[in-house]
Amino acid sequence: MKVSTILDHIDSGHMALPEFQRGYVWNGEQVRGLMDSLYRQHPVGSLLVWATASDHANSRGDQTLVPGVVKLLLDGQQRITSLYGIIRGQEPTFFDGNKKAFLDLYFHLDDETFEFYGPVKMRQDPRWISVTDLMRKGVGEFFSQVHEQPQLALRIAEYMERMNAITNIKEREFHVEEITGEDKTVDTVVEVFNRVNSGGTKLSKGDLALAKVCAQWPQARSEMQARLKRWRDQGFDFRLDWLLRIINTTLTGEALFTALKDISSQDFKDGLNRAGHYVDQLLNLIGSRLGLDHDRVLGGRYAIPLLARYLEQRGGKLEDQTERDRLLYWYVHSLLWGRYAAATESVLNQDLGAIEDNDGALGRLILLLRQQRGDLRLHPDDFGGWSRGARFYPLLYMLSRVFGARDWGTGVELKISLLGKLSNLQLHHIFPKARLYEFGYDKADVNALANFTFLTQETNLSISARDPAEYLPEVEKRNPGALASHWIPMDPDLWDLSRYHDFLAARRELLANAGNEFLESLYHGAIPEQELAETRPTEAVIPGSVDSDDELSELIEIADWVLRHQLPEGEFEMELVDQETGNPLAILDLAWPEGLQPGLSEPVAVLLDENSATEEAANHAGFRFFTDGASFRRYVLREVLGEREGA
Repeated sequence: MKVSTILDHIDSGHMALPEFQRGYVWNGEQVRGLMDSLYRQHPVGSLLVWATASDHANSRGDQTLVPGVVKLLLDGQQRITSLYGIIRGQEPTFFDGNKKAFLDLYFHLDDETFEFYGPVKMRQDPRWISVTDLMRKGVGEFFSQVHEQPQLALRIAEYMERMNAITNIKEREFHVEEITGEDKTVDTVVEVFNRVNSGGTKLSKGDLALAKVCAQWPQARSEMQARLKRWRDQGFDFRLDWLLRIINTTLTGEALFTALKDISSQDFKDGLNRAGHYVDQLLNLIGSRLGLDHDRVLGGRYAIPLLARYLEQRGGKLEDQTERDRLLYWYVHSLLWGRYAAATESVLNQDLGAIEDNDGALGRLILLLRQQRGDLRLHPDDFGGWSRGARFYPLLYMLSRVFGARDWGTGVELKISLLGKLSNLQLHHIFPKARLYEFGYDKADVNALANFTFLTQETNLSISARDPAEYLPEVEKRNPGALASHWIPMDPDLWDLSRYHDFLAARRELLANAGNEFLESLYHGAIPEQELAETRPTEAVIPGSVDSDDELSELIEIADWVLRHQLPEGEFEMELVDQETGNPLAILDLAWPEGLQPGLSEPVAVLLDENSATEEAANHAGFRFFTDGASFRRYVLREVLGEREGA
């Protein structure tokens, strides 16, 4: 079938894209490679379509399908979408992706190369011609343009031959294989799709499961996205696969997405509604009882599928306050020790198996944690980490909330909902960073977890970079007990910059005592320890951090810039873990673990002002990293979007 015929079939509704397909993910380099191969008449592969009844076909977009039979494009979406965009000058109706990857492609008449438009390089050079304009207007339009240029007219015949070679791409024949037959279900077709795309954009396990659901309920994806948006508006940023995992555990009690294969569309709808209700219930519970009331401090989000299943087995209700608090006791420990930091599916399946029988379920969950850690009591060195990416950072916030830490300026208890522009809670360095750096302390010391607390913005600004030996006595005099509510060692000698390490050690001990007190209160008393081998590893200092508001602002700006280019959302302060042990290796400032084009590109990270240990950990894990925003943006524009300097 000719390329021009394929494009006409798309316009007329004879050919469409199935609902289970991902959106467009190619970059400019891949588009250029396709056009170069077609121009040189190299093979570019065949197409695979599924011929099925139009009235039963679930296609992407708002395209009107022809009555009778429609051909759903299974293999070749990226190629055909690219050609449609180049030849038509716009995206097809089913398009979902970044159209910059195929718009404004130009061809150099001398070099016979394809590049995306760059004004500095191309504006004054008539040898650069728009491929889309050539496709739409024909060679005749460009004949006069070339003929009027004396330096080009001498090679007019050669240039005409090259331009004809480009326009003839519309007449290129693609071999089209068809899957037909009433016995071909969407399950069968999706499996075929995955096999033929093994070298291309293969569906993830979640995509594959959702594809089968969308075949029976086309609105599934949009309904899930609506739930995610509502939580995002409430301050919690979750991903589609995460919600799908919760639906899966709710319905099946299994971690693997393959468990959804026999779930009907109605069951899935019901499961989505129940899962959404459980997430609301759990977020309210975690926020009200633990104080973890926004995304930055939530932690342990991959424990929520287990918690949702726990509620499902009990009809959505917990027996009493004791069960509620013990469940939260397990949740807090699961986030502190990285229960789901690695091998998520296997560990989750183990825990789901432990709660299959309601009787004694919580005891078995806690036992599994003890087998992982040996000792569940907190120790001072557990607070020895640094940066807001440390696992114990949410616990520090939690303790501030549940014990009613008081603001040092106003004396009132700190709440996330305090009114007033300057009442938002901010991270405060007890010993100011500037003073510590002046005194010769390194970055890990300056950003030690035990040097963090939370204050209102107004109080934080009023303290600024004052010496703690100067401002802490004033705080205590103005609001007696306010310092102790933040577990500040009350020995004034420890407030001197020269005693900073002693201050940290003393505060870590106070924090560990407070943490144990609260966790034991959740469990209602001392927890009898079983005879288990001591397996607590010494808490190591994990490299990597976002240690200033300026750095965070720059990372947010980079992340927003990526989203504006219709590329995937990055993960802030992503914890890089050992896949065998689950132990943290480093904190990556901003990362795309599946690349900026999932399934096609390498993992990428932005590391601002990090040491060599962080960079080595990222490199060892296969991440391509950038140490400044400018070089990262150049990478995205050149290698991902296919643009050139000056564009």
